[in-house]
Amino acid sequence: MEYIVETKNLTKRFGKEQAVSGLEMKIPKGEIYGFLGPNGAGKTTTIRMLLGLMRPTSGSVHIFQKDLRKERIRILNKVGSLVENPSYYPHLTAGENLEALRKIIGVPKTRIKEVLKIVRLEDVANKKVKGFSMGMKQRLGIAASLLNNPELLILDEPTNGLDPSGIIEIRQLIQRLPHDYGMTVIISSHLLSEIDQMATTVGVVSKGKMIFQDSIEEMRKFAKQKVVLKVSDSESAWRALLARGMRADWDEKNITLLNQSDENVATAVKYLVKDGFSIYRVEEEKKSLEDVFLQMTKEERLV
Repeated sequence: MEYIVETKNLTKRFGKEQAVSGLEMKIPKGEIYGFLGPNGAGKTTTIRMLLGLMRPTSGSVHIFQKDLRKERIRILNKVGSLVENPSYYPHLTAGENLEALRKIIGVPKTRIKEVLKIVRLEDVANKKVKGFSMGMKQRLGIAASLLNNPELLILDEPTNGLDPSGIIEIRQLIQRLPHDYGMTVIISSHLLSEIDQMATTVGVVSKGKMIFQDSIEEMRKFAKQKVVLKVSDSESAWRALLARGMRADWDEKNITLLNQSDENVATAVKYLVKDGFSIYRVEEEKKSLEDVFLQMTKEERLV
């Protein structure tokens, strides 16, 4: 398989602290790769190493199958990035901000119109940026990162601080990029819900280590909702379900059904009522990101 980004044993230490530890990242062409982890997990440090802004303590980074140490300039000419908040001149218009950057990069003037169209800001090209909403500023930041027509786009927490409509705008924009422009996109986030709605593949990092890397479908299996039954005499009720061939867990207070289909829940309730148990509550428990991390770590889904 052709990997646009591949890291081998990528490690970064700051004194005694190990921020990134033996990270093995593999990102196929045309994917939206969700780089997921709690704050302080090592995501931004990894991204800085991918962009050549920080030297690894050990290990290697290959982008477009080229070694970043040896061909840094050639590689980065085809990479766009938005790390932390976009920088802009508030007293200049959107077009003027992009023009200042275009001169540095050396791309044709026509590219400004193209990137403003991609991020749907062409109508406000002549408006001063100080009047922009947070979401518009973020889209302008993405426009700037697209000026050099990158094959790889790296976005660090692109929806941070946005309101719900701003988040939806950025999400829709990102989803279009691989399909319409053939880009591979890396998005880092600490929000599982964000990644779940955008990414095609996902890498989960915790304490500097990659603990999971696979398709979003595999990730969803970890984040599955649980159906919990609160019943009288829960241990006896659990044994009664097992005796009828139903798969369930028991934890002294509750019964958790391992098959959460509506039909299975209805069957379990029917059996328990028939066997004389009182059912106090049937609840659907959604897992938080922390729960997913804990489960992944517990099951040692190491890559």
